[in-house]
Amino acid sequence: MAKPPQTIGEFKLPFIQQVLGAPLTANRKIFRAAAVVALFSSFVLVGSVAKELVVAKWFGRGDDLDAFVIAFLLPSFLVNLVAGSVNSALIPTFVQVRETQGKEATQRLFSSVMVWTLGLLLGVSILIGLLAPYCLPLLGSGFSAGKLVLTRKLLYILLPFVALSGLVTLWTSVLNAGERFALPALLPILSPVAIIAFLVLAGRAWGIYSLAIGIVCGVALQTAALAFFLKAQGIHLSLRWYGLDANLRQVATQFVPMVAGALLMGSTDLVDQSMSAMLEPGSVAALNYAKKVVSIFVVVGVIPLTTAVLPYFSQMVAKQDWGACRHTLKTYSRLILLGTVPITLGLVFFSQPLIRIMFQRGAFVAADTQVVSRVMACLALQIPFYILGNMGVRMISALKRNAVLTTIAAVNMVLNVVLNYIFMKYAGVAGIALSTSLVYLASCLMVFGSIAVAMKRMAAQEPAGGNSRL
Repeated sequence: MAKPPQTIGEFKLPFIQQVLGAPLTANRKIFRAAAVVALFSSFVLVGSVAKELVVAKWFGRGDDLDAFVIAFLLPSFLVNLVAGSVNSALIPTFVQVRETQGKEATQRLFSSVMVWTLGLLLGVSILIGLLAPYCLPLLGSGFSAGKLVLTRKLLYILLPFVALSGLVTLWTSVLNAGERFALPALLPILSPVAIIAFLVLAGRAWGIYSLAIGIVCGVALQTAALAFFLKAQGIHLSLRWYGLDANLRQVATQFVPMVAGALLMGSTDLVDQSMSAMLEPGSVAALNYAKKVVSIFVVVGVIPLTTAVLPYFSQMVAKQDWGACRHTLKTYSRLILLGTVPITLGLVFFSQPLIRIMFQRGAFVAADTQVVSRVMACLALQIPFYILGNMGVRMISALKRNAVLTTIAAVNMVLNVVLNYIFMKYAGVAGIALSTSLVYLASCLMVFGSIAVAMKRMAAQEPAGGNSRL
């Protein structure tokens, strides 16, 4: 009997197997999943670029945008710290439980982790709201009193983003673990669409507040859409605590070092932006614009690849197929370098005309183009190392060796502060960008060095002949 058509959420492509004439291997599955995510993420990318163009036209490198960037630092940092760490800690155990214990045990684990995650997100949101009057003067140390007041008001508006975005991260990762990639990859387009709508409709009346409100409304729409899709897939969203059983303890064991590593590594952006606030006005906004442009190209590589590899890495580790792990790492490392080095060189050499074409209109003037293009050229150097490092981190998470990430992150944090201090004295905000690229180079080397050591130990434990490569 013929199989019914697959849903867009699953995005299963059995015809690929027929065309290739062989079963889909893990490498091909990863490539297929990455291609699906890249395809749908391209629509999100277009929306994000449009949003940045509108923001640049409205606010340029003015004080309002400086204030918004610093205000958004803490909510985005908290989401990456809590939800991102839960995601990396959960998926290997989630896949293992699904493969060995069945649907009911998997649902219990998901419900408990959701309660745990939401409690953490709400708790840190309240805490950061209470501590805002004390934290923001440290992050925006070069800001005037009026600018700090605006920053604090924007932070309070953005606080709901923490819990909503955390749920989006968790639910997306669970869908990806079930090899459902398409719709979760497309839904982030709701955020730039909401931001543009609020700027166009209410920008004159609300100013920079319309940007903050647009972000919160966009992630709220994304949360609602994911909730509907999860229910349609038979995944219950009941907030029920089933106790600290063996599966949840395994997640918690991986979460602690993961959150420690995220705390240290995530502080890189906090340090960069707060140190740029010590420089001339507009430096925070300049670094933010450059990061947005570079992130366009990073997103094309990081989100499709890292979204795809973690579930499959976790399956390989669960089956103890170390040969397949090594082969997949080598294959995709080569592909990443082949794809990113030309892009990086292009961004470095053509940074000024690119920034001029993208942003130079309205409040964004020629002088802003000069500053931002220099920052972007230095920041673009990170692209190959950032993407390679993220893939390596997913392998470490699949191996459930997240403790090593804490050590790497601690080294990165110290290195970042030292290099920022040295380079900003000579090159201003562009020096901070160059420091960031060097930190990601060091991080990539340490991540792959750690994987090499782990793989060498595993190879010594393999029976004669080892596992076959994919």
